Amino acid sequence: MAALPSGLPSTLHALATGRDPLEATKAAGSLLLRQETRTLPLVAAAVPAHLALSLGWGVVLAAVLRRPTPVRGALAGLAIASLDLGVIGRRFPRIRVLPLAPQVADHLVYGAVVGAVLRGRR
Repeated sequence: MAALPSGLPSTLHALATGRDPLEATKAAGSLLLRQETRTLPLVAAAVPAHLALSLGWGVVLAAVLRRPTPVRGALAGLAIASLDLGVIGRRFPRIRVLPLAPQVADHLVYGAVVGAVLRGRR
C-alpha cells in the first residue's frame, strides 16, 4: 500500500513493469470503499486508511522494539507484511492481485524507517 518513502518500491515496480503506479494506493483505498472502482475516491480513501495503518503499526513497533534499529524494524516490517498481505489482505481483491515482492519491500522499508526514527528518539 503505497506511501513514500515506504511505498517507493511498489511505485517503482509499477512504473518499470508498465502497471498503474496508483495500483497499490487504490488497493489501500479499497479497504474503506470495497465496491468503489473510480480512481479519485479510492485515492482519497487511501489517505486515512494508510495513515491509520502506518500510525497504528508505528505505535505497535514503538512498544515491541526494545532496542530499535533499522534492521530490527525491517524484520518487524516483514512480520507485518505477513499479516497485512498474507492474512488480512487476502480478503480484499485489489490487495490480493498486487505483485507480492514490491509490497513486501514496501513493508521492509516502512519497518526500517520506523526503526531508525525510534532509535533516534530514544
